[in-house]
Amino acid sequence: MPSTDEELKKALKAFKKRMKMTQLDDESKLGHSPLTGGGAKIVAIQPPSGFGREIWEELASRGDLKADGGGFYALVAGK
Repeated sequence: MPSTDEELKKALKAFKKRMKMTQLDDESKLGHSPLTGGGAKIVAIQPPSGFGREIWEELASRGDLKADGGGFYALVAGK
């Protein structure tokens, strides 16, 4: 059963929010020096559990996400 555009938009929004929070959490750890810069090292995460695997696979096939293997997904640059 294909997912609706509304479901896909909600899932992508939840993914982006989780990615941003994960990156901010990683950057705020004590082991990182603010002088070295470096930026976010986390580029792929496991998607939020509120949506089925089919949603994430469909977003990857549409080009909104990139499947990174092992159930991890990354945002596609420029999307």
